[in-house]
Amino acid sequence: MSTSISIQTEDFDVSAELARLRAEDARVGAVCCFVGTVRDRSGGRSIEAMELEHYPGMTEKSIAAMIEETRRRFDIYGVRVIHRVGPLLPPDQIVLVAVTSAHRRGAFEACEFLMDYLKTQAPFWKKERTPEGAHWVDARESDDAALARWGVRVAPMAAQPAPQTLRA
Repeated sequence: MSTSISIQTEDFDVSAELARLRAEDARVGAVCCFVGTVRDRSGGRSIEAMELEHYPGMTEKSIAAMIEETRRRFDIYGVRVIHRVGPLLPPDQIVLVAVTSAHRRGAFEACEFLMDYLKTQAPFWKKERTPEGAHWVDARESDDAALARWGVRVAPMAAQPAPQTLRA
């Protein structure tokens, strides 16, 4: 069972990442992936850029625990999570979640579950820059509801403090 987690500033090549994940296990019959990108609008406002911050070490450990919960719930073979940090512009790639399984249903469900979990529980903080100025983005209730439908009840990320460097 392959697991790979990468927190990085560099962009990633989706095709190359999926090829690597598939090559690790000949049993793979399905690969499902999600790629999140920077939108140019949010809440009706124009987005010029965004910046993502995280707690190194803590972030990887948190994502590893999410992957273990995904493995417990779904019959999957491999998982690849890449999450970018630092300054990003529309339409830059932010996140890749890729899952392999014997069959499509398991891959689809595991990928969606893991992305819902990451969106609300991974220790990342997002600042959007708009023509009106920069602001930190709060967690959305719709993201919490997406995770809750899987039966996961956890503390909202908004309740956790951002790193010291992010508070200014």
